[in-house]
Amino acid sequence: MFTLIQLEYIVAIDSYKSFGKAAEHCFVTQPTLSMQVKKMEDYLGIKIFDRSKQPVLTTELGATIITQARKVLAEADRIKDIVDKATGDIAGTLHMGIIPTLGPYLLPLFAGNFKKKYPKVNLYIEELITEQIVIKIKNGQLDAGVFVTPYDDPAIIERALFYEEMLVYAHHDHPMLRKNTIRVPDMKLNDIWLLNDGHCFRSQVINLCDIQPDSRQELPYELEGGSLETLMRIIRREGGYTVIPELVVNDMAGEELDNVVRFEGSKPVREVSLCYSKNYLKQNLLQLIEGEIKSSVHPSMLDASKGDLVLWR
Repeated sequence: MFTLIQLEYIVAIDSYKSFGKAAEHCFVTQPTLSMQVKKMEDYLGIKIFDRSKQPVLTTELGATIITQARKVLAEADRIKDIVDKATGDIAGTLHMGIIPTLGPYLLPLFAGNFKKKYPKVNLYIEELITEQIVIKIKNGQLDAGVFVTPYDDPAIIERALFYEEMLVYAHHDHPMLRKNTIRVPDMKLNDIWLLNDGHCFRSQVINLCDIQPDSRQELPYELEGGSLETLMRIIRREGGYTVIPELVVNDMAGEELDNVVRFEGSKPVREVSLCYSKNYLKQNLLQLIEGEIKSSVHPSMLDASKGDLVLWR
């Protein structure tokens, strides 16, 4: 018979596509891991992995077995979760992903407080773009992710956390700052700086401003930035404008707030959600992290009717 440890090993190999990296992840030597996987394959009478390929490939039948292995491991973890919940002992491990346009601004608001309240919970957080988070949730490398929704994947459950207003950040001499508020049609100016491909916020800004694929930007040089901080620093020196989310503004003070202008009428907003696999069973930890995040933002951000949702997919 095979063991839970062997199931963990084959899941790790499938996730990392490498016996060496899987061994590091499982804190064992590669020979030990390889021997245990070979024992499982011999017991089943099949090959789970094609070792002749680099990176390692999972066989067709092996992929089916690993899907079931993930379910078995999730159910095994559920036993400890049931006991912790019954005894009131809040403990366990939570691996989370968060997108770069949220991480620097949201994490300081809730992560430290969460750890102080629940010191027995091991909280691991990775900053990744949305597609990377979804892949890792599906293959079991992450328990949950905080990113912008709707994502509309039947394998992913979305629990809305808050609604974040989108605002304009512009150079101090920019014409957009001559008014107290702006309208979406004012966004047609061709001097907007954008995040690079892969960021959901880039797609939202393109949709909001109706930027056409063949449109030319009148900028001193071409840049697709990897962070909002980079774009804002360049704007302060070179001119132009961009769109930023509400939590970025909450971090500002003094004269920098003069570079920000809001939309008039119904505000464009993005929906931020806690997302996880349908197979994820540690609901207790998810409920706690959800509550901590919601309590860390301004109450107005919990109102779904505060503006018009801007989609990115």
